[in-house]
Parts: sequence; structure tokens; C-alpha cells
Amino acid sequence: MSGQGTYRLDDPLDVSGADFLRACEALTGAPISYGNELDLLINGDEIFPAMLETIGAAQHTLCLLSYVYWSGEIAREVAGAIADRARAGVDVCVLLDAVGSLRMPRDVMEIMSGSGARVQRFRPVASRALRRANNRNHRKLLIADGHVGMTGGVGIAQEWTGDAQDPEHWRDTHVRVRGPVVRGLHGAFAESWLEATGQMLCGPDHLPQLDGLDGGGPMQLVRSRASVGDTNAEALLYLAIASARSTIDLTSAYFAPREEFSEALCEAARRGVRVRVLVPGEHADKQIVRRAGQDTYAPLLDCGIAIHEYAPTMLHAKTLVIDGAWTTIGSINFDNRSFSRNDEATLCVQSREVAALLSEQFERDLERSDRVHPGEWRRRGPLARAAEIATRVVRREL
Repeated sequence: MSGQGTYRLDDPLDVSGADFLRACEALTGAPISYGNELDLLINGDEIFPAMLETIGAAQHTLCLLSYVYWSGEIAREVAGAIADRARAGVDVCVLLDAVGSLRMPRDVMEIMSGSGARVQRFRPVASRALRRANNRNHRKLLIADGHVGMTGGVGIAQEWTGDAQDPEHWRDTHVRVRGPVVRGLHGAFAESWLEATGQMLCGPDHLPQLDGLDGGGPMQLVRSRASVGDTNAEALLYLAIASARSTIDLTSAYFAPREEFSEALCEAARRGVRVRVLVPGEHADKQIVRRAGQDTYAPLLDCGIAIHEYAPTMLHAKTLVIDGAWTTIGSINFDNRSFSRNDEATLCVQSREVAALLSEQFERDLERSDRVHPGEWRRRGPLARAAEIATRVVRREL
């Protein structure tokens, strides 16, 4: 995992305490800000109205970054809302990953670009840039006037609409935030925009004074980039897992942990932490990643970790709740691609109220999931085992 071997935390911290926040800040370089509030949004029926409302309210600047931008009515509706703001004189910047947005219809792109919005592709695949072709921008960010921001797991496509009611409508989690932490969301966008265009997005329209909100709490926007060594994402998640004292509830759309992180989860279970992992079931959109994750089940089950596979549809959420006090919601999956191949962003929140909301949703998701029982898992057939083992040669790229 690391050039120095596996991680080690000699003195675990209380995730509800100030020492833990200082450690997160020091390890990731991402500042902790105070006086922030968020709206937790579950599935497209909640996420897209909030997204369209946020876009429509922009008066000066609007920044959108998405890995996936595909097709469907919602793709055109979002494009139309963006175009309306550009025609109204709002400075609109749209950044789309060149690989993730390959399925985007030309006319949807033209709706935005024809309105005066600045639309760019991030890292187009070209022969002179093949070395970086595998390093994608997986961040999902929306920032309006530097005051309001959104992030999470949702892509802009028909698959994310609805309420996870059937296999054609996916399950995901997103948030809308206000307060000083929005500057971190803008920073993550501005970093990517700078690489794609060479332009720095500064000034009061992008970076206004942001005072803490009464009753708001501490938050942190952690961003990580493709790296040869350890990334912010790895350091952050290891610190959180190693500090857990009572509970870990992990939801991951793509779960294929390397051995060191599997061991970190098992170490938590051995010290008495209740560890539960929720991953996609048969409706996973990338079956090779599902098989790679299943190849890691046996040692996790043997050390007492509960694994659940979501049954109704594709589970695309990426959340983590530790000890009912600290959470992350963002684009980071529990796999090597998120840890070291992609540019990622995740919102970290120290709040028992927010943790309780995510925990309630986790329990609702478990009700619609199938638990993997150790005895039954050990009796799975040779073809399933062979399919899992076959993924080992490519797991570092998943």
C-alpha cells in the first residue's frame, strides 16, 4: 500500500474529538472549517431538484464538474438550466471527464456550449498523454456563487433519477452544503479547471467571504489526486478505520480493497468494533469489480465483518459512518482506482446529527439487501471462485 509498508496508528483517536479533526487536517492538508450546514439528499428524486434549484439560483458564477454525464431527460434538463444561467450573464464553467462523459449526446453538449457557458473536457485521451489516460477525474462538484455547494456520488444521467425503485433507477447519496467549507469545494473544482484550461478561478464572485453559520458544525473537503505514493484518500480512511471504537458502517459502490485495508477492517472487528459493509448485488454495473470484491469476502467474513449486497438496483453511494459521530460522503470508493488512480473529493463531517441520518439510511438499505453468510459463502461453486480469482491480475486498475 505504501512505500513504507502498511499503515500503523499507535494511538487511536476519538473521532468525535478535536484531536481527530486536527489529525485529519494535518494528514490531508485540507482545512477544517466551522459553522457549516448540509442537506442530506437520497436518490434522484431529492438530488436533482436540489441541483436544479442550486443552478437556477446562481447570480454571478456557476461551476459544475462531473465524471458521468450521459443521456436522458435529466441530462437535457440540467443542460438547459445551465444554459439559462449563462444567457443571464452568469459566468458558467462546466468540466466533464473526457472518458466518463463519452456517452453524452452531442446536442446536450451544444445546449450548454451554445449558450456561452465554458465547457471543457478533462484529460482527453491522446497519444501524447497516454501515460495519464488511466487517471480520471471522478469528482462530482457543483458550486453556485461560491456560497452553496453540492457533492456526493451522483452522475447526471437517467439512471440516477427516481427513488431506487427498480433496476433502471440507481441508489445514491449526495449533499448540499453552505458555510466556509464551500471554499474547499471550489478549490477542488478550481484545481481541476486549472489543469484543463490554465485559468485560475479567483476573485470575490468565486471566493466570497464565507462566515460560519449559527449552529453549523465542523466539516472538511478532502481531495486527492493520482499518486505513486500514498494519497489523501488512503490516509484519511485508514485513520478513521483505525480510530473506530464501536461501529463502522461502510457503503461502497465499488468495493475491491487491497489486503492492507482488508486487514485494517479486520483489526477493527477484532478489537470489538461492529463492522458492516454494504455493496452492490446482482445489479452491479461493473461485474468485474463486483467479482474482485467478492474475492476479498472470505477473510473479512472470517474475522466477523458483516457484508450485505444491495438487491433492488445498482448501489452507487459512497459513505462511511464511524462511531455515530464522523462521516464521509463523496466520490471515493473502497478500491485502488479511488485510492491512487483517480482525482477524488469527499466531504467529511463531524456531527452526530448527520451521522444519525446516514445511519438511518444505512439501516433502510440493509432491509433491501442480502447478507452474505460465511457458511454459504464457503460453499459457493468452483466457477464463482475461478471468476473471483481471475480478477487478481487487474485488481490494481479497478
